Amino acid sequence: MFILAGLCEIGGGFLILSLYGLVATWQPANFARTYATYSGVFIVMSLVWAWKFDNFIPNKFDLIGSSIALIGVIIIFFAPR
Repeated sequence: MFILAGLCEIGGGFLILSLYGLVATWQPANFARTYATYSGVFIVMSLVWAWKFDNFIPNKFDLIGSSIALIGVIIIFFAPR
């Protein structure tokens, strides 16, 4: 769901952006945690999108920062409650 939501948002356009809003509501978990987790995934997907479609080459700081974001995603979403 996070990847689909990220693709819808990054892809742009009004139709796709409305799909982004819809896809985000499909998450079964708490909305605050879901949205925070999605934000971390979005960081990584933005760099991958730029690398694939804009010839952007991530540097070590991009990779370190996105790794930290993914660690945060894991902590927020999978921590025992």
